[in-house]
Amino acid sequence: MSALNEKRLKSEELNQDPVVDLDIKQGPSRPYVSSEPPEKLSKLRTVHTKNERLLVATLAIITGAVRLYNLSWPNSVIFDEVHFGKFASYYIRNNFFMDVHPPLAKMMFAWIASLVGFEGDFDFDTIGKAIPANAPYVLMRSLAATSGALTVIMLYFTLRASGVRVWIAFASALCFALENSYVTISRYILLDAPLIFFISASVYCFKRYELYPSGTCQSLKYLVATGICLGLASSAKWVGLFTVAWVGVLCLWRLWFFIGDLSKPVCSTFKIAAAKGSILLGIPVLLYTFFFYLHFQTLDKDGEGAGFFSPEFRTSLKGNTIPQNVMAEVGTGSIITLRHTGTMGGYLHSHPHDFPAGSQQQQITLYPHLDANNEWYVMLYDQPNSTVTSFENLTDGTKIRLLHPLTSRRLHSHDHKPPVSENSDWQKEVSCYGFEGFDGDANDDWVIEIDKEASAPGPAQERVRALETKFRLRHAMMNCYLFSHEIKLPKWGYDQQEVTCAYSGLPSLTLWAVEQSYNEFLPEDTEIISYKPSSFWQKLVEYHEKMWHINNNLVDSHVYESMPSSWPFLMRGIGYWSQHYRHVYLLGNAILWWSVTAFIFIFGLVAVAELVAWQLGKPILQDSRLVNFHIQVIQYLLGYAIHLAPSFLMQRQMFLHHYLPAYYFGILAFGHALDILVTYVFRRQRTVGYIIVGAFVLSCLYFFKNYSPIIYGLPWTKQLCEKSQWLSGWDYSCANYLNTYEEYSTVDLNEGLIPEATAAL
Repeated sequence: MSALNEKRLKSEELNQDPVVDLDIKQGPSRPYVSSEPPEKLSKLRTVHTKNERLLVATLAIITGAVRLYNLSWPNSVIFDEVHFGKFASYYIRNNFFMDVHPPLAKMMFAWIASLVGFEGDFDFDTIGKAIPANAPYVLMRSLAATSGALTVIMLYFTLRASGVRVWIAFASALCFALENSYVTISRYILLDAPLIFFISASVYCFKRYELYPSGTCQSLKYLVATGICLGLASSAKWVGLFTVAWVGVLCLWRLWFFIGDLSKPVCSTFKIAAAKGSILLGIPVLLYTFFFYLHFQTLDKDGEGAGFFSPEFRTSLKGNTIPQNVMAEVGTGSIITLRHTGTMGGYLHSHPHDFPAGSQQQQITLYPHLDANNEWYVMLYDQPNSTVTSFENLTDGTKIRLLHPLTSRRLHSHDHKPPVSENSDWQKEVSCYGFEGFDGDANDDWVIEIDKEASAPGPAQERVRALETKFRLRHAMMNCYLFSHEIKLPKWGYDQQEVTCAYSGLPSLTLWAVEQSYNEFLPEDTEIISYKPSSFWQKLVEYHEKMWHINNNLVDSHVYESMPSSWPFLMRGIGYWSQHYRHVYLLGNAILWWSVTAFIFIFGLVAVAELVAWQLGKPILQDSRLVNFHIQVIQYLLGYAIHLAPSFLMQRQMFLHHYLPAYYFGILAFGHALDILVTYVFRRQRTVGYIIVGAFVLSCLYFFKNYSPIIYGLPWTKQLCEKSQWLSGWDYSCANYLNTYEEYSTVDLNEGLIPEATAAL
């Protein structure tokens, strides 16, 4: 073959049109669109030629160079590495912890660190702290970088599978490889890079599934692969559930066309839909559950996160301090501890410190740890200190007093406002009042009210039994209930949880249980009970309740938080690290970022105009390329909306990186915009279209290069930094840079590192 023919063949291979005409058939009563793809479609949209494989290899090399460059720097803890590096250490040491995200991505970092012998003896506990040589942080960062690089390849394959030409898919993927924000998040021990890779793999597999007729082996293979990738995405972060929802919406989309296909029986269509739903939901559920099983099996030692959980949960952990072998019967003369069951605050507690305002009597709090100051002595309301000489059960309606043995004061309430919740008219102060030899007064009287629905069946319904009975304590004088909530006392209260007497509020926040109990009047052979360890399913449910609760309570303000409405406009970034006159700052590539936002807006206007034209009877979407463009863009923008819209409903801290899964779908849609520019807008002058695309890629490269110092933590000058701050919200401090590059030669990078940023979940 001549060189000329070989060159022409190569050009034809790389410029094949991957879009085919719709197969419209005539039915008995109406025309209909065939819902099955033509046989040649999968070949047109598959990377199968040598020349395209070389192009993909080139893309992989470029992406690898961008993502893997100098991962050893900074050699200190970055941003949320303070969380996820620490969690990896906990996995290796088997110490239980609590996190608001599912376990897969965190376990991946732990697995790769353990492969090289890391023993988890560095906790990544402070941003800016130097990482010792024995912590394989470069290898752990390599996992994120590899995930980020593979995501670029996935974007290329996905665009090809949805009908984008080779060179446009390559250009789009190259822009994505140079997207500053994705480069930044894929260089550190963060969950975002594995998450977005799993999302991208889910999108690719589903797009491949659409290229094959229903019921074929290839179709089934990619459907199962989609289910697996959805399971991995959901097991890395709950954001993956939005991808599951997107796939579900596309399945309903396709079902609609299946129903309209007159060549397909309705019954078989719904059978296919049911089978598809079973695979796309069943596999993710199985994988999600499996990874939590591994999570619980690995974290089998009591740890700092166990305090969030019930005693039944904690009892299953090795080395736990949960009381065991407790006297079951509780009555007069019992020394008990009272656990608040509605929050994670712990035990009713007092200590020899007074409230600074209100009654200025001794403080009552909730304290999460076992302590002698949690102990209370039970007596009837009319028994003086020295007259408790026998045991008497506590039943529903029994009026009691609780004496604090270490300070000789009683649990007390009165008509004073609480010290912190002072603006709540429905709460009163609870204190500890009295002195040694004082028999108490009527404000010390509390009435037991057993909650039979919350208590264990059997005798715990009739009388107070340790561990089993849930009850309320109603103040006999004021008819308010002993209450606690998650509001903490200030430093004078040692950040312990506030306890009040409440007239309203959630009933669950007034429930208490006896956890420790000892009574000298009970016989030696008295019944002894212990907590029953939670089963796997009970632990799974409770863990998710805590995840949801904690996630919703991440409401404290943060210096780098931002609102979802600002994300499409790149109003501000996130400071990851600042030291040695350098920064690492998460910021998107403004050229690509704003282009995606502009395209979404323009496409919305065009779609509205087309709908109006269609209503007026004018022909629209007459070209197969336009039809494919609209279908693919609408599907990807559905993904964009599904991943972005929930952010507007969340009340927790929000950051720019929460936008990146939605932004990925926006980039896929924008890839089709570049494609339609060449194949339709400039169809008679395609060279012009390719020049515009090439210029756009160079613009993205220019922005990436100019802002690379805040990606890689490289030296920069004050002057260049100040010129780069196009918006006031791009708040990396230019004052921290030196005036010239020459001055950096005098900076000692081995100095002790001091944290200058705050981590965020």
